[in-house]
Amino acid sequence: MGLARRLYEQLDTAADDRARFRLLIDAIGQLEEGWPQPGEIARRSDVREAELRLEVQLANVRKEIEEVRKEVEVVRKEIEVVRKEIVQSKNDLIKWLVPLMFGQVALIAALVKLL
Repeated sequence: MGLARRLYEQLDTAADDRARFRLLIDAIGQLEEGWPQPGEIARRSDVREAELRLEVQLANVRKEIEEVRKEVEVVRKEIEVVRKEIVQSKNDLIKWLVPLMFGQVALIAALVKLL
């Protein structure tokens, strides 16, 4: 049951004015307990100060993100260089292995003829 309804019922059943005043004072006290204290309420200057701090932090985060993007781009370029080196190494291996294989086949054929 809400405070207002409970207060109405108590006032309606109160014996005299003194009891009614006591009920009103108690109700007002309960309301005051629920109110925020002066130090708990943010003022405009508090909110503005918080906004400014958040803006500075946001600017710093944006700078960090941009730095990370640049680092990612550098890593991508390095990966591309490594890929090219791998392809070059593969081509070099093929360049040497194919003639060696033909040489081995020729050597084996020559040995077979000799036997």
